[in-house]
Amino acid sequence: MKTLEIIMLVVYSLSLAFIFCYSLVQLHLTILYWLRKKTSPPLPTPDDYTWPAVTVQLPLYNERYVVERLIDAVAELDYPWDKLQIQLLDDSTDDTTDMIRQKIAPLQQQGIAIQHIRRADRSGYKAGALQYGLEQASGEFIAIFDADFVPKPDFLKRTVVAFKHPNTGVVQTRWGHLNENYSLLTRLQAFGLNAHFTVEQSGRYRGGHFINFNGTAGVWRKQCIRDAGGWQADTLTEDLDLSYRAQLRGWEIVYLEEVESPAELPAAMGALKSQQFRWTKGAAETARKHLLQVLRSDQGYATKLHAVFHLLNSSVFLCVLLSAVLSVPLLVFKQDAPYLAMLFRLGILLLLSLFALTFFYWTTLYHQSRSFWQATRQLFPDFFLFLAMSMGMSLHNSIAVLEGYMGRKTPFIRTPKHNLVQAKDSWKQHAYTITSIHPLTIAEGLLAAYFVYGIFLALQFRDYGLLPFHLMLAIGFGAVFFYTLFHSKRAS
Repeated sequence: MKTLEIIMLVVYSLSLAFIFCYSLVQLHLTILYWLRKKTSPPLPTPDDYTWPAVTVQLPLYNERYVVERLIDAVAELDYPWDKLQIQLLDDSTDDTTDMIRQKIAPLQQQGIAIQHIRRADRSGYKAGALQYGLEQASGEFIAIFDADFVPKPDFLKRTVVAFKHPNTGVVQTRWGHLNENYSLLTRLQAFGLNAHFTVEQSGRYRGGHFINFNGTAGVWRKQCIRDAGGWQADTLTEDLDLSYRAQLRGWEIVYLEEVESPAELPAAMGALKSQQFRWTKGAAETARKHLLQVLRSDQGYATKLHAVFHLLNSSVFLCVLLSAVLSVPLLVFKQDAPYLAMLFRLGILLLLSLFALTFFYWTTLYHQSRSFWQATRQLFPDFFLFLAMSMGMSLHNSIAVLEGYMGRKTPFIRTPKHNLVQAKDSWKQHAYTITSIHPLTIAEGLLAAYFVYGIFLALQFRDYGLLPFHLMLAIGFGAVFFYTLFHSKRAS
């Protein structure tokens, strides 16, 4: 066996092993979700509870399409106004700033404590804005909403009461979706996010393991932020970073699955790619920053294991890409090396991983419908399309992961929002749309053709073990390639 072939086989095997282990961790979270229940604190009555002071922070950067909707929603919060401060942390460089001034003027005249806060520069991006606002915050608790969220009036009353214990530092709620049915792309995003918020977050919380604040739709105890070192901008996921710093300091994050906070999903592939790049690279940066500290901490072995895969979860994209690219030449190599058939059967790990992930996502659908058959019927089209699309994003996200691990710094690029709720709403020729096509898009198209070739080889060799894998890869990369070109042309 040649050295190159040995290296390829080792990398392929290690990639499959990581995917398999990741799937086992997701399976364990699913089991925890089913077996362990945590009751939510009851809503208090005005007679038995003294409402604490709360500051609502709204970090904004060029949000002309959604800023008025956000202000309207926050102005409807059902909370004692003498205990509420609202901060519009505005780093905008367009007409968003004028829109904010006009919108809040009548609210200020009504006596609502709503502040329009501008900085001299956008240093630190979102983390910098949150830290800047924190120094002027009067509330004991800090609620944070991104511009595309529409908090419900009872949000604060349902979350603030969850700070029952002095070591509770954060309360996170579940994201809902204003435009889940806008398109196939938004439906698949909702499918993946629902699994994260239903099973993953709940499973970690119910198992007593580290979870994370999701950057928005949550409430922090101000003392916790300060004790953990404040908001820091050295990663693109300042939320995950601060979550780990706080939990390593002994603070607890409470997750309220039953409290939903609706938001807008990206409708264009360019916006989705930008968001995915920030999330995956930021996770890798946070892993680089905290992984050793987690391993050296006094946490239990189970919590450490879950934290490791939590921090390294974006590496799944890299492992998917490596195993996918190497599977085609290894398929050819296998024909000339039948004595290595046992090693090539490692591909069964993909099948076992698929079973674990199927149960993970089916659990989410069952939770929504409470019907075995309805969840099963919905699972197969959505799950396999979601899986194929995730595979198609693996090249783009792998670049982000590698940049994160190597410490290459890039600016925080916020996800464009367009106030898209109904199917008739359009983002065509809106500001903020991403019209440029990255050279990686061409590579994604070539990879789609590459895996079509893999399908051809499987048929030629009559070796069908990896045929479903290559079929999903061809569909996934082809879809990402098509959506990128189509949405880029539509936005121009």
